[in-house]
Amino acid sequence: MMVLAVMALASTAQAGERAGAFSISPFVGGYVFDDNDQAWFRQNRPLGGLRLGYDFTDHFAAELVGTYMKGEYKATEHNVGVYSYRLDLLYNILADSPIVPYLAFGGGGTTIRQRGPNSHDGTVDAGGGVKFFMTDDFALRADARHIVDFQSNHLSRDHARNWEYSLGLSWLFGGRERAAAPAKAAAAPAEQPAAVTPAPAPEPPLEVPAAEPMPGHYKYCITLQGEFDIDKAVIRPEYKDEIAQVGNFMKKYPTTTAVIEGHTDNVGSYNHNMDLSQRRAEAVVNYLVEQYGIERSRLSAKGYGFTRPIADNATDEGKQKNRRIEAVIDCAFDVQQVTPPERLCMSLVLDFDRGKAEVKPQYRNEIAKVADYMKRYNTTTAVIEGHTDNTGSPDQNMKLSQQRAQNVVNYLVDNFGIERSRLSAKGYGATRRISYNNTPEGRQKNRRINAVIDCVVTK
Repeated sequence: MMVLAVMALASTAQAGERAGAFSISPFVGGYVFDDNDQAWFRQNRPLGGLRLGYDFTDHFAAELVGTYMKGEYKATEHNVGVYSYRLDLLYNILADSPIVPYLAFGGGGTTIRQRGPNSHDGTVDAGGGVKFFMTDDFALRADARHIVDFQSNHLSRDHARNWEYSLGLSWLFGGRERAAAPAKAAAAPAEQPAAVTPAPAPEPPLEVPAAEPMPGHYKYCITLQGEFDIDKAVIRPEYKDEIAQVGNFMKKYPTTTAVIEGHTDNVGSYNHNMDLSQRRAEAVVNYLVEQYGIERSRLSAKGYGFTRPIADNATDEGKQKNRRIEAVIDCAFDVQQVTPPERLCMSLVLDFDRGKAEVKPQYRNEIAKVADYMKRYNTTTAVIEGHTDNTGSPDQNMKLSQQRAQNVVNYLVDNFGIERSRLSAKGYGATRRISYNNTPEGRQKNRRINAVIDCVVTK
């Protein structure tokens, strides 16, 4: 019993009684007769029996109990059959624990089959026991009962105080599923830092897009449309003028770095296109190093195959747009002194109150960076992106990020006179993280506003 009890405690199964469950409990044990009033029976006799139970709640249950044993007369050693039957009510003290102690009381009767008329007695019992749950549905069980046997109508005189002890097994069937353990803290409002942030599963690997701007930096994105020979990564002569935009820009601004991204259409296998896009990106990097003297340490190549299309691959025109090289150039200088590229991405360092979307007045100068650029280059349009960490529900975060982005748009219109038709807002919630959410610093990085400015430059 001690070994099984330790095993029950060590079990990872969720054990205990549960409302609505039926149980079947066979058992064996012994019966001790009252030495004074039933001296003709030997005191300690083996018995066997069966209990059929039902849990009304986790704590209250009822059982029908039937037992059989052979009573033996001391004088003649003659055996008689002794049957008992009763209804017990149980109170489970620790219903949701792997070890469930309980109290029991009830009543019933005893029949002694013997030569001559059978004997019928009434009984009441009280006692208790303990169940050691090995799994959710299986338990080892030990019981003890004090049984008062009334042998005639003279209750004060003719009664015996007997004892029953047993060891058995219990199987539970049905019943409601036990509710999951309550969380240590209620669900926090969106973006509220949780005191405890348990992760049910590790976050997937982090891959930050090259075009994602960091505070204080800008990302210039130039799309280079050009043709490579089929299944080749050799740059055609007519394509070199496109690459010159990147080479000349990086020579003029020697503090810049760039990621060269290769993309394909969806013709061919996934692995083939990933390899092909990587080789083409590396070919552009090598060309910039060899022809423009750009230090290789300032350049990196990344192939994406057909995983990031910008057009529908169902048409030839869409496939042509998807076969492209993207140059994403990282800068840290005054953007107004630079001829605008095709696309400019900048990060706005704004702090919002927890769960709020109002723009604070002290961030006027931060938002002014977008307004000043768009005023200087009046053909530009911009998408204001809102992002959050993963605290709170996905729906909450999506709505919150959209509202914050929209409020920045409104601020640009109301305070700087930017035409609303040139602006749009897009909330992404927590779907585009740039850091892991398992630290306060990481969550802070993910709570951000980006301005993605598309530029129309007349050549």
